[in-house]
This record gives sequence, structure tokens and C-alpha cells, in this order.
Amino acid sequence: MNDKTEFQNKAALVTGGAMGIGSAVAKLLGQRGAKILIVDRAKGEGLKTVSEIKISGGEAEFFEADVSNIKNCADAVSKAIELYGRLDIVSNNAGIQRYGTVESTPENEWDDVMNINLKSVFYICKYSIPHLRNSKGSIVNMTSVQAFATQRGVAAYTTSKHALIGLTRSMAIDYARDGIRVNCVAPGTVDTPMLKFAASLDPDPESVYETCRNMHPLGRIAEAQEVAEVVAFLASSKASFVTGSCYQVDGGLLLPIGGEPKTSQE
Repeated sequence: MNDKTEFQNKAALVTGGAMGIGSAVAKLLGQRGAKILIVDRAKGEGLKTVSEIKISGGEAEFFEADVSNIKNCADAVSKAIELYGRLDIVSNNAGIQRYGTVESTPENEWDDVMNINLKSVFYICKYSIPHLRNSKGSIVNMTSVQAFATQRGVAAYTTSKHALIGLTRSMAIDYARDGIRVNCVAPGTVDTPMLKFAASLDPDPESVYETCRNMHPLGRIAEAQEVAEVVAFLASSKASFVTGSCYQVDGGLLLPIGGEPKTSQE
């Protein structure tokens, strides 16, 4: 199959598609023939991604929405159907990071993280599934390695990403007989605006990047395109027997158990 026609005649809704991993997903699916609806509240960046898709020969539109709002999500799905007459792929990437322990995190910040990272997926999928049932479509959710292991001071973010794996698996089993596949991707550190924001909170931002590079066995951080490739695989017919899975794209981050190997002289 020619990559440029892999998703020909298919329509994809991509949340968080204005920047970072979501933008990379939207552009890659568009390059491979899918008609794209980017759903995001960052209008300027979203329209830029749409323009890039169109310049490369693809078809895309932007829908401004707050995905933590149920009506906005319902309207976004309706817009995809209005534009393209069908829905085959849903890629949920909208996410925010906030820092704090259970004690230090304000309730409103906790709610913001849960609403955008988790509840938005519930909303988008609630309205997308009737259409995905018709197309035997695919859902790919963006979680994180912090669904498996966590750092200090990210209680809300880690909780939301753990829960998203649970939601992914629940939907996978609930809708398998309808022919809908549901999977998720768990990236390690990726070069995105979210990482730039995290680094900016440190007096020495470059040291944050260096730490991130060193903690991955592959010795670098990921590019958003590398994560998008896995999303595209899971959305494609190549993954037709894959559902309820979570693919780690983490450069080996979760492999080490610590300690130093003994030498033969010890």
C-alpha cells in the first residue's frame, strides 16, 4: 500500500492538533490521505497546522473548541460529519501538565487536568462512537510513561494518565464486537511545547533537556513525528488485530532498574 493513500477516503478528528504530538499526528495522517479536523483552542497554531497540511496536498479544517466542555465536543464531532460525511479515526491528544503533590495542588488545577486529559476523551468518544461503529473505526488515545512510573510532584497529571489507560481498555472491550479498536500510546520525553514549558520553570532550562536526554537509554528525547508514526500504525489496517493495547514510545526509559553491573573482578 502506498503511504500517501493509506488513509484515502477516511476522516480523522484530532484533538490537541494545533501543536506538539497532536500536530504531528494531524500532519502525518493528512499526508497519508486522511481528511483532518483539528480540534483545539489554540486557533493560530491550529490554522497554521491546517495550512501546512493543505500545502502538502492534504485536506484539513480547524474547529476551535474547549475539549473540557461537553457541548464543544459534541459540536466538534458534528462538524467532522458535516464536513466529511463520516468518521474513521479519533486521535485524542489534548493534554496539560500541572505540578504539585496532593497537598499543594489547588482543586481548580486538579479539575483542569482531569477535565482536559481525561474527561475530554470521554466526551469526544461518547459522540464519536456511533459514527465509528458505522466505519469500523479506530480510537488512539495519548497517555504517558507516567501512567506506569511517576516523578515527584505531578500527582494530577500522573493520575489522569493512569485513568486514561483504564478508559482505553474499557472502551476496547465494550466496543470490540462493533469493530471499533481502541488503543493508546505512552510517550517518554518528547520535544514539544509542553517540554519547553517545563524547562522554562527551571533556572537552567538547558540542564532540564540534558537530564531528559540522559535518562533515556537511547540517549536523546523523541521527536513528535516518531510518536505520530505509532499513532498512524494503530489507526491503520496494519493494526487490525490490535485493541486494548498501550504502546510505549519511550526510548527505553522504563527499562532500567538501577544499580551498576558487577565486573568479573569483583
